[in-house]
Parts: sequence; structure tokens; C-alpha cells
Amino acid sequence: MTVTRDPRLDEPPPAVGTPALHRSDGIDFDGLYHAHFRALTLQLAAYCGDLAQAQDLVQEAFCRAFARWSRVSRYDDPVAWVRRVAWNLATSRWRRMRTARSWLHRQREEHVPGPGPDRVALIAALAQLPTGQRRAVVLHYLADLTVTQIAEQEGVAEGTVKSWLHRGRAALAAQLAPTTEVNHHD
Repeated sequence: MTVTRDPRLDEPPPAVGTPALHRSDGIDFDGLYHAHFRALTLQLAAYCGDLAQAQDLVQEAFCRAFARWSRVSRYDDPVAWVRRVAWNLATSRWRRMRTARSWLHRQREEHVPGPGPDRVALIAALAQLPTGQRRAVVLHYLADLTVTQIAEQEGVAEGTVKSWLHRGRAALAAQLAPTTEVNHHD
């Protein structure tokens, strides 16, 4: 089977006496490469939209064909094998890029509005509590631990935790109580 192709306007005609690409004893890799590299590159460039990337992909496909040349040369259409490998490489590259882009998108810093005035007041009030009371309040109300669990974690008696919670709540209530100013100028 011999490969024939239409002459292109931008290429010189093939020289007379050029060895056939398909011979009965196998195919000449160099001839196959020179005859089809440009066409495969143009096809891949149209597919992926980047000529340099298409050249890399076709080159990689030919490298893989060369590494398996004893088997690929016996195929009915080795160019189809190279083309399929190049297209598969392009698809794999596109998938990797999509995955990387998705991962990068998830890594972007999200702009979250700052804490509201209530949260700022709560944090400031918690900072004023003694360490034991502050830990007990945070563990009980924010971490949802029971008095028993807090006592075990802190290594103190349950009565101590109850005392810390009582004193902590009282101190927070005093600090967070709305201040109402009475205007006597009416």
C-alpha cells in the first residue's frame, strides 16, 4: 500500500525517486515523520488553538511511535496511530489544565466581610475574663462540651467548672449589657 497525498501549494513537489513510505518490508520512520508532521501539527493546532502546543503534542506522539516502531510499522495505517496518540495527548493535557484551573480557583482567597460589632464586643469581653473562666465559657457555649467533659479536659472538679461558668456569664453580662444613657435635658 502506498501513501498518496495531494500536492500542497506551499510545498515543492516530491522528488522523483523518493523512497515509498510503505514498503513490503515495513515503513521508513523518517519518511513518515517528514510526510505527516506538518499536517498533524496543523490538525492539532486547530483542535487546541495553540501552534506551539500542537507541535509539542505531535512530537511526543512521534516519539512514542518511534519507541514502538517495530509494532507500529506493521499497522495498516501508522499515521492514524500517531494521530490518535496526539489527539489523546491533547485531550489529556486539556483535562490536566482544567483540573489545575479548578484547583487554583478553589485556592483563591475569598473576601469575607469583617466581623460585626457584636462579635467584636464579644471577643473584647472574652479577653477581659480570667483564663479559666474564658476557657470554660468557650468550651461550653462554643464547643458544646458538657460540664463533665470540661472538668476532665481541664483536670479540675465539676464544681470548679460550674463556678467558672457562673462567674464568666456574670462578667460577660455586665460587659455586654446595653448601656442606656438617660438624657435629663428634656
